[in-house]
Amino acid sequence: MSKKLIELKPGDEGIICSLSENGDSDLKRHLLGMGFIKGAKIKLEKVAPLGDPFEFKIKGYNVCLRKEEAENILIED
Repeated sequence: MSKKLIELKPGDEGIICSLSENGDSDLKRHLLGMGFIKGAKIKLEKVAPLGDPFEFKIKGYNVCLRKEEAENILIED
């Protein structure tokens, strides 16, 4: 069952199953360049105190995404 990346809790992991750019091809290209590709393992490290941004670990490095960017990524458990 797939769910949005923002539904993870700190420490949870998943496998990316799709990216939706919602009309923003530049954002999709940027995410793909950072390793957000189908089949990549991703882990939510932490969430900022006000709930935005999110810090993820992917491909051995940490990256922060805003909530509106992260909600366009679907993962599987």
